[in-house]
Amino acid sequence: MDNRPGNNTGDVFYLNGFASLREHRRLLSIPFFFLLLYMMAANAVVTYVIAKQRNLYKPMYVLIGSLTLLNFFFPLLFIPRMVVSFASGRNDITAVECLLQIFIIHLCGSFQTSILLQMAVDRFFAICWPLRYHDIVNLRNSILFTAALALRNTVTMVTMVCLFIPLTFCQSNVIYHCACVVTLACGTSLRSYIAGVMAFTITTSDCIIIAATYIVIFIVIFWSSSGESRQKAIHTCSTHLLVIGISYLSVVCAFIGYKVSAIPPDIKVALTLSYLLIPSCFSPVIYGIRTNEIKVHMLKMLKLNTVDSKNT
Repeated sequence: MDNRPGNNTGDVFYLNGFASLREHRRLLSIPFFFLLLYMMAANAVVTYVIAKQRNLYKPMYVLIGSLTLLNFFFPLLFIPRMVVSFASGRNDITAVECLLQIFIIHLCGSFQTSILLQMAVDRFFAICWPLRYHDIVNLRNSILFTAALALRNTVTMVTMVCLFIPLTFCQSNVIYHCACVVTLACGTSLRSYIAGVMAFTITTSDCIIIAATYIVIFIVIFWSSSGESRQKAIHTCSTHLLVIGISYLSVVCAFIGYKVSAIPPDIKVALTLSYLLIPSCFSPVIYGIRTNEIKVHMLKMLKLNTVDSKNT
């Protein structure tokens, strides 16, 4: 394995996660390779079903499709490199590539929370303002809201990475991780601290807004008269909350792993990887099983493919 600890000149880092496994580290390439195939297939199926069916061209389903599309591409940003690193033992990554990976990973993470926020806002107007839903959640307002979130995410993450660029990377050039999600910058501590805070600002603020939104939604639901529409609203919101809960639980676990020094290094790496991988693993399954409209079209597609294969 190509691991060269020492003072870092800022040119090359060595991603050395799970190095304690020694020669068995190579075997990790197998489960991560199949995990990548599963995440791509699961998210691709849900995205394809929503894109194919015109009756699913509604805000809620478009947002679900956007989330699964993002979850399709997100693992491609770092898992292929991890698999090659595990299999070949080559762990080097340039400083520019590392900063680019930090930017892309955090940017995609911010877009994940933004989509979850948009889902919460969509359900808020659908349940709390049903008579004005189509007036408020129209194409123009949806584009403006999406553009505002995209601008916020991009500016925040560009600023975060720019705060790292002038800093001196003076620690060891070995990062005990499998992906660049942190840096070894040790220049001006205030700049490094601000950059670290910015990495969690969007996730935290979106989480607070999402939580407040669903509190209001469930108050309205439980104050409304019981019936089929109430049960459907509870089912839809609980599906979204399940995805949100899994996503933010993985974020909390990663944050605890990063901050608590008593946790073994390999567990820290595993917790951070869970933050990166768990949403992409579970979101398509949850929406595919619990969203009836998507499930029906998925089953139709599978039956059609089965019939075609039998005929051939």
